[in-house]
Amino acid sequence: MTADWQWDDTLFAGTAAHYRKGRLPYAPGLVTALAEALRLDRRGRLLDVGCGPGTLALDLVGHFAEVIGVDPDAGMIAEAERIAAALGLSDSCRWIRARAEQLPNGLGEFDVAAFGQSFHWMDRARVAATVRTLLRPGGALVHLSDLKSERRPTEGLPHPPVPHDAIAALVQDYLGPVRRAGQGFLPHGTPGDEAAVLAAAGFAGPRRLVVPGGQALIRTADETVAEVLSISSSAPHLFGPRLPAFETDLRRLLHEASPAGLFSQRQPSTEVFIWHRQEGADH
Repeated sequence: MTADWQWDDTLFAGTAAHYRKGRLPYAPGLVTALAEALRLDRRGRLLDVGCGPGTLALDLVGHFAEVIGVDPDAGMIAEAERIAAALGLSDSCRWIRARAEQLPNGLGEFDVAAFGQSFHWMDRARVAATVRTLLRPGGALVHLSDLKSERRPTEGLPHPPVPHDAIAALVQDYLGPVRRAGQGFLPHGTPGDEAAVLAAAGFAGPRRLVVPGGQALIRTADETVAEVLSISSSAPHLFGPRLPAFETDLRRLLHEASPAGLFSQRQPSTEVFIWHRQEGADH
């Protein structure tokens, strides 16, 4: 991570219950695009590192013989287990509470290791080196995130846009101007340049895919509140006893922006980088 921040287990404390309701989905077509690009045949094994409540793993489970999701947050693991059971997928999935830096022994060999908007929270060099040893020869590491560079216009949509700037200002009123992260702060944000880290760890590539979004989504006030409370920098525990007051103010802000309680926004595109384990390099 960064020199002025240390991970702790409160980073996503309390967010799991809000995740499935609040977070926007990956772009439609992602699963098909990955299945084609990785030539998935339902016989391989997937390791989802930083799996959260199983969002990506449960989308992909039909393309693997076995899926293992790893996350350090107990709430996320419990939510992944609950959702998998509700979908009748428990026999195909296993969920392990662990930090990526402390992956347990005996996990076996994997065809694909996926990081869905999680790699930036880790000791990336250490995790990349460890994951490389868990991949079969020719195995792939897949890094996914929303496409940050795209503009998602709100003109012509049927409802007001989510007032993101006003929400951010409200969070700052309660938590201060510097981004919160667990018990610490991230004044400079999370690190980038995954390419250099992965190349140094012995991965070749990447192949870049962009799965297009742009679809018009309708979001309710409840979903918008859940989205705010699913984010590490506005996790419920950060507000302490002021959480009810914050939620009251947030709902008031949303009502002023859209008295009908409905908002429109566009589905983000999903950016995918596929890296393959490089053979013949000493790492």
